[in-house]
Amino acid sequence: MDSVVSDAAFSYGVTPLLDQEGPVRPWQTDRTRAPIATKIVVAGGFGVGKTTLVTAVSEITPLQTEALMTEASEETDDLTSTPGKLTTTVAMDFGRLTLDDDLVLYLFGTPGQQRFWFMWDDLVRGAIGAVVLADTRRLKDCFPALDYFESCGMPYVVAVNHFDGSERFEPEDVREALTIPAHIPVMIMDARRRISAVETLLSLVGHALDVTPE
Repeated sequence: MDSVVSDAAFSYGVTPLLDQEGPVRPWQTDRTRAPIATKIVVAGGFGVGKTTLVTAVSEITPLQTEALMTEASEETDDLTSTPGKLTTTVAMDFGRLTLDDDLVLYLFGTPGQQRFWFMWDDLVRGAIGAVVLADTRRLKDCFPALDYFESCGMPYVVAVNHFDGSERFEPEDVREALTIPAHIPVMIMDARRRISAVETLLSLVGHALDVTPE
């Protein structure tokens, strides 16, 4: 797969990691078979499912920086739609997904709370694109992420994480509500289901190749 995926990833020093978890891949022991290494960012509002998505697809034990919710966050974090949420990401999530012998995705989940947004510039450096997760019960929470990726010109897709008990909307209804341009993919998915999350990541890779073919 000769593409911007390879160029963008290696130009920023994103290289495959050798670890002891999971089966040993051919590219981990044979440098002549080094795959295309691709960095992807998973962003969105607080409690929208970023950690869940990274955990669902990662073939290694994901790196998580989860901290217990405390009384200090009661006035800044809205738990109305996620009353059972007890922890929150305070730095990032990290996972890895090998799609084929020649394509490895490195996933970086951003913190959702506004007080941690200062970390985004570092987390997105070298990424080919982003998945912006949305919850239809609080669509306004994903606007900061949409504005961020629009302003920096990074390719992105919008993935509506359908929560149990929430009303299901068609992708075009979500596109209209968020005023998403027609060329940007919008999909309905379930961050808990591996196949659904993988399809979302594949959609982003395809979209990134379409908009940055060189």
